[in-house]
Amino acid sequence: MDFAFATEPGPGRPNEDHVIVSGGFAIVLDGVTRPPDLDTGCVHGAVWLVRTLATCLVEALAAEPAATLDLILASAIDRLRGRHAGRCDLTNPNSPSSTVAIVRERGDQVDYLVLCDSSVVFEDGNGITVVQDDRTARLPAYDRHTVARLRNRPGGFWVASTDPSAAAEALTGSVARDNLRRLLLCTDGVSRLVEFFGLDWAEIFVLVERSGPRGVIDAVRRYEETCPGLLTRPGHARGKRHDDATLAVSLVRTRTGIGTPPSR
Repeated sequence: MDFAFATEPGPGRPNEDHVIVSGGFAIVLDGVTRPPDLDTGCVHGAVWLVRTLATCLVEALAAEPAATLDLILASAIDRLRGRHAGRCDLTNPNSPSSTVAIVRERGDQVDYLVLCDSSVVFEDGNGITVVQDDRTARLPAYDRHTVARLRNRPGGFWVASTDPSAAAEALTGSVARDNLRRLLLCTDGVSRLVEFFGLDWAEIFVLVERSGPRGVIDAVRRYEETCPGLLTRPGHARGKRHDDATLAVSLVRTRTGIGTPPSR
C-alpha cells in the first residue's frame, strides 16, 4: 500500500498530532491537550507522548507481526509505561494520553483499529464505511472532574495512556484488500470537515484526489476562518477554533489497477 500524508498544528501551538507511514501500515495519533494548571503527575507532555507511543507501536508491529492490532496497541502501551522511567505517577487519571488510528496490510486483508476520536474511513465495493469511536461525544459533561472520572472506565471513554487494558476497548476489524478503493486515517482536526462543516467523506476523498492531503488541511483552515460559528453542535462540547490536523491516505493499488496514490 502507498500512503501520502500531511500534518499541521493549529496556528501558534506545537503539533500534538503525529503520523507514521510505511509500505505496510499507517499510524495517526492525536495527543490530548493539557488544560492549564492541570496536574498530570507526569513530567512529559502530549508531544512526547505521541512520538514515544508511535515508536512503541512500530516496535510492537515489528516484534509481533501476526498479533491482532488490539494486542499490538496493548503491547505498545506497556512499552510506553517503561519509557516514563519511573519519573511519573502512572496512576494519575490525567496522565498524558492519545487517540489512535492504525491500518495494517496483512496478506489479502487490511486490518484497522480506532481508539477514541480519530477515524478510519474506507471505500470498497459496498461504499464508504466510517469507523469512529464516538464515546467522548456521549459524556455527560466535559469538566475536568467528569473527564478524569470517566477516562478509561466502563460507561466513559477509552484512550491510550498508561493502562494497556484500554486497547481491548478499541474498534477493530478487517476488510479485503482487493475490494479496497480508497482508505483514509485522520485526527478530529480533519474529521471536523464532516462533523461541523457539512462536507461528506466522498467529498473529502475527491478533494484528496484533486489536491492531495495538504489540500484537505487547507480546506479545514478556510472553514475555521470563515465559519467558526459552526464549531458547535447541540449536545457536544464546543470545538477549538483551530486544531491540529493530520491525515494519511491511500488510493489503493489493486490487482485490477484501481486507484493511483496522490502525490505528497
